[in-house]
Amino acid sequence: MIKKVLGSFDKLRINFGVILLFLLIPSLLFNLLLIQKTEKLKEKNLVQIVADGDTLILKTGITVRLVNIETPELEYCGGPEAKKRMEELVLGKVIEMETVSADMYHRPLVLVTVGNKFVNEIMLKEGLARYDGSPSPKRDVLKKAYDYAFGKKIGIFSSRCRQEEPEDPKCLIKGNIRRENNKKYYFFPGCSEYQRTIVEKDIGESWFCSEKEAEKAGFSKAANCFGKKYQP
Repeated sequence: MIKKVLGSFDKLRINFGVILLFLLIPSLLFNLLLIQKTEKLKEKNLVQIVADGDTLILKTGITVRLVNIETPELEYCGGPEAKKRMEELVLGKVIEMETVSADMYHRPLVLVTVGNKFVNEIMLKEGLARYDGSPSPKRDVLKKAYDYAFGKKIGIFSSRCRQEEPEDPKCLIKGNIRRENNKKYYFFPGCSEYQRTIVEKDIGESWFCSEKEAEKAGFSKAANCFGKKYQP
């Protein structure tokens, strides 16, 4: 009798184990699928390439640009430094993105964070980018970061990139790019706007030693030079 009871108990325990296993299998499968889905979602925001200081290429192949910041092109003053800093912040990392809008090439314009680091703000506050003023939920915070760097003359706002005096005292021609139409003009002593013109090398402006050199670089003589010729 005891053996029968024990045998029945063993069978009951085995049956209970089988039932429990069948109950656990769906839960285990669900958790496995959830983990796989989470990993895939993470992969979508994994930065594979930093193209420059404000442009990222994700593992999925999607290219995104950081909103409210504009870093120098790689060939201009501050460009390599901006790219290097961006690589330190995001390369090979999973980022959190908030898409604000899209640019003319249909690339998402995004706010980027890594952990507790707000990348757009860091780039501006460290003087590695200009603030572009486009609409975004964080524009006030980002404008404040830009104002800080500009006021402290950090990064591209330092005398290395933003120059009032030439590196070579013999080269006094200032190449200037007009923001409103992106046209290039040059000024020399005797032109009415010469003293007010600052050479901002982070956007491609430069000093020249001759008018011929300036014209070769794509700059035209400003109208307010009144037909004068540069006298070194």
